Amino acid sequence: MTSREGLARTFAHRLGKPAHFASPAEIAAVRSLVRADLVQGRDGPIFIKTHNAVALVEGHPTINFDVTLAAVHIVRNPLDIAVSYAHHSALPVDQIIDYMADSAASSVGAERRVHEFMGSWRFHVASWMSVPHRPVLVLRYEDMLAEPERTFGRLASFLRLKATTDRLRRAIENSSFAELARQEAAHGFIERPQTAGRFFRSGRAGQWKAALSAKQVKAVVEAHAPMMMRLGYLGEDCGD
Repeated sequence: MTSREGLARTFAHRLGKPAHFASPAEIAAVRSLVRADLVQGRDGPIFIKTHNAVALVEGHPTINFDVTLAAVHIVRNPLDIAVSYAHHSALPVDQIIDYMADSAASSVGAERRVHEFMGSWRFHVASWMSVPHRPVLVLRYEDMLAEPERTFGRLASFLRLKATTDRLRRAIENSSFAELARQEAAHGFIERPQTAGRFFRSGRAGQWKAALSAKQVKAVVEAHAPMMMRLGYLGEDCGD
């Protein structure tokens, strides 16, 4: 997988300056070129992590599908995202709920990351689920926790990996939340923001039930109900 440092260096090469000094418009103008640079001369596919929605920013695509073979899109209950992201960013939950409903939501560039456009949660998910010309595998975070062998088996099949049951189980164990949290405690984690005490904080599904007020739950549901229903997140305990 391409590291954040590698991505930032490639952007800097195209921009002629460090990426965190560039405006969102400047980043948008070179993003497709950077994606093409990353795959240039590679013998096989590489994996690039992105938080971008599939969209146009300043008239430029956020995803260069000319060099994109397929995508894996991981979704999570927005009620739990609100709780997790509030801890992650050290911002009030109500502010995060508003941010997740904002059609213009984007991230701020920094030394090790570039500006990304997300849009609202409902738009972001819909944009990836609506890609017509490339295969996109949608995985629910909750299924990864509850049925890891079945869910990661689907992922391995999608990636055309011939994983034995033993190798699949070892991969699941080595990438489990508990193991990643242990590694972060021992060695740190490069993507942990300064606002967060730790990156791998909880990882549980359904934590919103104890963390959000009825008013906050209602705000999330009202903003994203159709997509939540489509993904099985609109349970009886989400309404009045």
